Amino acid sequence: MKKRLFAILLTSIIIFIHTTPTFAYMVKFKEDWYKLYHVHYQQYPDDCIENIYWLEKAAQADFCNPQFTDAKITTEKEWEKYRYLFQMHINLKLIEQHLRLGRTYDKKCIYFYDAPWKDEYLRNMEKALSCYKAGLYYWQEAKVWQEKANSASFNFLFITAKQNWEDERERIAEGKLDYEKMLNREIERLEKNIKELNEMDKKY
Repeated sequence: MKKRLFAILLTSIIIFIHTTPTFAYMVKFKEDWYKLYHVHYQQYPDDCIENIYWLEKAAQADFCNPQFTDAKITTEKEWEKYRYLFQMHINLKLIEQHLRLGRTYDKKCIYFYDAPWKDEYLRNMEKALSCYKAGLYYWQEAKVWQEKANSASFNFLFITAKQNWEDERERIAEGKLDYEKMLNREIERLEKNIKELNEMDKKY
Protein backbone atom coordinates (compact mmCIF):
# COMPACT_ATOMS: atom_id res chain seq x y z
CA MET A 1 0.00 0.00 0.00
CA LYS A 2 2.80 2.39 0.92
CA LYS A 3 4.64 1.57 -2.31
CA ARG A 4 1.52 2.28 -4.31
CA LEU A 5 0.95 5.64 -2.60
CA PHE A 6 4.60 6.57 -3.19
CA ALA A 7 4.32 5.66 -6.88
CA ILE A 8 1.14 7.76 -7.27
CA LEU A 9 2.77 10.71 -5.49
CA LEU A 10 5.92 10.46 -7.62
CA THR A 11 3.87 10.28 -10.82
CA SER A 12 1.84 13.33 -9.76
CA ILE A 13 5.03 15.34 -9.10
CA ILE A 14 6.50 14.41 -12.49
CA ILE A 15 3.27 15.36 -14.30
CA PHE A 16 3.11 18.66 -12.38
CA ILE A 17 6.71 19.53 -13.28
CA HIS A 18 6.17 18.78 -16.97
CA THR A 19 2.90 20.73 -17.21
CA THR A 20 4.04 23.79 -15.24
CA PRO A 21 4.91 26.64 -17.65
CA THR A 22 8.50 27.80 -17.57
CA PHE A 23 9.61 31.32 -18.31
CA ALA A 24 12.59 32.01 -20.54
CA TYR A 25 15.13 34.64 -19.51
CA MET A 26 15.43 37.29 -22.20
CA VAL A 27 19.01 38.25 -23.02
CA LYS A 28 18.47 41.79 -24.21
CA PHE A 29 20.66 44.36 -22.53
CA LYS A 30 24.41 44.95 -22.45
CA GLU A 31 24.65 43.71 -18.88
CA ASP A 32 22.83 40.45 -19.80
CA TRP A 33 25.20 39.65 -22.67
CA TYR A 34 28.23 40.49 -20.54
CA LYS A 35 27.14 37.97 -17.90
CA LEU A 36 27.49 35.20 -20.51
CA TYR A 37 31.18 36.00 -20.92
CA HIS A 38 33.37 33.70 -18.85
CA VAL A 39 36.97 32.50 -18.80
CA HIS A 40 37.82 28.83 -18.35
CA TYR A 41 40.93 27.66 -16.54
CA GLN A 42 41.83 25.77 -19.72
CA GLN A 43 40.58 27.91 -22.59
CA TYR A 44 40.33 26.35 -26.05
CA PRO A 45 39.76 28.22 -29.35
CA ASP A 46 36.01 27.49 -29.26
CA ASP A 47 35.81 29.06 -25.79
CA CYS A 48 37.53 32.22 -27.06
CA ILE A 49 35.26 32.42 -30.10
CA GLU A 50 32.19 32.00 -27.86
CA ASN A 51 33.39 34.77 -25.55
CA ILE A 52 34.11 37.07 -28.48
CA TYR A 53 30.53 36.52 -29.65
CA TRP A 54 29.07 37.40 -26.22
CA LEU A 55 31.29 40.48 -25.88
CA GLU A 56 30.44 41.69 -29.40
CA LYS A 57 26.75 41.35 -28.55
CA ALA A 58 27.33 43.25 -25.30
CA ALA A 59 29.15 46.05 -27.13
CA GLN A 60 26.21 46.48 -29.54
CA ALA A 61 23.34 46.14 -27.06
CA ASP A 62 21.54 48.88 -25.15
CA PHE A 63 22.16 49.52 -21.47
CA CYS A 64 19.55 48.40 -18.99
CA ASN A 65 17.83 50.88 -16.69
CA PRO A 66 20.36 52.33 -14.18
CA GLN A 67 18.48 50.86 -11.22
CA PHE A 68 19.13 47.32 -12.50
CA THR A 69 22.91 47.57 -12.88
CA ASP A 70 25.20 45.89 -10.34
CA ALA A 71 26.68 49.29 -9.50
CA LYS A 72 24.93 51.91 -7.40
CA ILE A 73 23.97 54.74 -9.78
CA THR A 74 22.28 57.77 -8.22
CA THR A 75 23.05 60.67 -10.59
CA GLU A 76 23.06 61.25 -14.34
CA LYS A 77 26.78 62.01 -14.19
CA GLU A 78 27.50 58.64 -12.56
CA TRP A 79 25.33 56.98 -15.19
CA GLU A 80 27.29 58.69 -17.97
CA LYS A 81 30.66 57.61 -16.58
CA TYR A 82 29.41 54.07 -15.94
CA ARG A 83 28.46 53.74 -19.62
CA TYR A 84 31.86 54.98 -20.81
CA LEU A 85 33.72 52.65 -18.45
CA PHE A 86 31.59 49.68 -19.48
CA GLN A 87 32.29 50.22 -23.19
CA MET A 88 36.00 50.62 -22.47
CA HIS A 89 36.06 47.43 -20.39
CA ILE A 90 34.24 45.37 -23.04
CA ASN A 91 36.77 46.42 -25.68
CA LEU A 92 39.67 45.51 -23.38
CA LYS A 93 38.15 42.06 -22.83
CA LEU A 94 37.77 41.66 -26.60
CA ILE A 95 41.49 42.37 -26.97
CA GLU A 96 42.31 39.74 -24.33
CA GLN A 97 40.18 37.13 -26.08
CA HIS A 98 41.74 37.88 -29.47
CA LEU A 99 45.20 37.58 -27.92
CA ARG A 100 44.26 34.23 -26.36
CA LEU A 101 42.82 33.00 -29.65
CA GLY A 102 45.80 34.25 -31.64
CA ARG A 103 48.25 32.48 -29.35
CA THR A 104 46.63 29.10 -30.01
CA TYR A 105 47.56 29.46 -33.70
CA ASP A 106 50.82 31.34 -33.27
CA LYS A 107 54.17 29.68 -33.81
CA LYS A 108 56.65 31.60 -31.75
CA CYS A 109 59.80 30.29 -33.38
CA ILE A 110 60.69 28.94 -36.81
CA TYR A 111 63.16 26.06 -37.12
CA PHE A 112 64.84 24.62 -40.19
CA TYR A 113 63.03 21.30 -39.70
CA ASP A 114 59.57 22.95 -39.96
CA ALA A 115 59.73 22.87 -43.76
CA PRO A 116 57.54 19.76 -44.35
CA TRP A 117 54.66 21.41 -42.45
CA LYS A 118 55.17 24.85 -43.95
CA ASP A 119 51.67 25.24 -45.46
CA GLU A 120 49.88 24.21 -42.27
CA TYR A 121 52.00 26.54 -40.15
CA LEU A 122 51.37 29.41 -42.57
CA ARG A 123 47.58 28.92 -42.40
CA ASN A 124 47.68 28.98 -38.60
CA MET A 125 49.97 31.98 -38.46
CA GLU A 126 47.68 33.95 -40.78
CA LYS A 127 44.84 33.24 -38.34
CA ALA A 128 46.98 34.46 -35.46
CA LEU A 129 47.91 37.59 -37.41
CA SER A 130 44.25 38.42 -38.10
CA CYS A 131 43.49 38.03 -34.37
CA TYR A 132 46.27 40.44 -33.38
CA LYS A 133 45.22 42.98 -36.01
CA ALA A 134 41.61 42.79 -34.78
CA GLY A 135 42.96 43.54 -31.31
CA LEU A 136 44.38 46.83 -32.61
CA TYR A 137 40.88 47.89 -33.71
CA TYR A 138 39.46 47.18 -30.24
CA TRP A 139 42.35 49.06 -28.64
CA GLN A 140 41.43 52.20 -30.59
CA GLU A 141 37.82 51.77 -29.42
CA ALA A 142 38.91 51.24 -25.81
CA LYS A 143 41.01 54.41 -25.90
CA VAL A 144 38.06 56.46 -27.21
CA TRP A 145 35.87 55.35 -24.29
CA GLN A 146 38.72 55.73 -21.81
CA GLU A 147 39.25 59.34 -22.88
CA LYS A 148 35.55 60.04 -22.39
CA ALA A 149 35.59 58.41 -18.94
CA ASN A 150 38.76 60.33 -18.07
CA SER A 151 37.21 63.73 -18.84
CA ALA A 152 37.87 66.54 -16.37
CA SER A 153 34.12 66.69 -15.71
CA PHE A 154 34.47 63.36 -13.86
CA ASN A 155 37.23 64.53 -11.50
CA PHE A 156 36.64 63.09 -7.99
CA LEU A 157 33.75 60.98 -9.32
CA PHE A 158 34.40 57.25 -9.07
CA ILE A 159 32.18 54.24 -9.70
CA THR A 160 33.42 52.41 -6.60
CA ALA A 161 31.44 49.23 -7.37
CA LYS A 162 33.52 48.95 -10.55
CA GLN A 163 36.94 49.67 -9.14
CA ASN A 164 38.64 47.34 -11.61
CA TRP A 165 37.19 49.37 -14.50
CA GLU A 166 38.41 52.56 -12.85
CA ASP A 167 41.85 50.96 -12.47
CA GLU A 168 41.90 50.07 -16.17
CA ARG A 169 40.98 53.65 -17.07
CA GLU A 170 43.77 55.04 -14.90
CA ARG A 171 46.37 52.55 -16.17
CA ILE A 172 45.58 53.50 -19.79
CA ALA A 173 45.81 57.21 -18.93
CA GLU A 174 49.22 56.68 -17.31
CA GLY A 175 50.49 54.50 -20.17
CA LYS A 176 50.89 51.47 -17.90
CA LEU A 177 48.32 49.52 -19.91
CA ASP A 178 49.23 49.71 -23.60
CA TYR A 179 47.89 46.88 -25.74
CA GLU A 180 48.93 48.71 -28.92
CA LYS A 181 52.60 48.30 -28.07
CA MET A 182 52.10 44.63 -27.21
CA LEU A 183 50.03 43.86 -30.31
CA ASN A 184 52.42 45.66 -32.66
CA ARG A 185 55.32 43.69 -31.18
CA GLU A 186 53.45 40.41 -31.77
CA ILE A 187 52.45 41.42 -35.31
CA GLU A 188 56.01 42.42 -36.21
CA ARG A 189 57.41 39.13 -34.88
CA LEU A 190 54.72 37.08 -36.63
CA GLU A 191 55.17 38.84 -39.98
CA LYS A 192 58.91 38.15 -39.74
CA ASN A 193 58.23 34.46 -39.04
CA ILE A 194 55.77 34.23 -41.94
CA LYS A 195 58.36 35.75 -44.27
CA GLU A 196 61.01 33.30 -43.05
CA LEU A 197 58.66 30.36 -43.48
CA ASN A 198 57.65 31.45 -46.98
CA GLU A 199 61.29 31.54 -48.01
CA MET A 200 61.92 28.06 -46.63
CA ASP A 201 62.41 25.10 -48.99
CA LYS A 202 59.53 22.63 -48.51
CA LYS A 203 61.67 19.73 -49.69
CA TYR A 204 64.06 19.78 -46.76
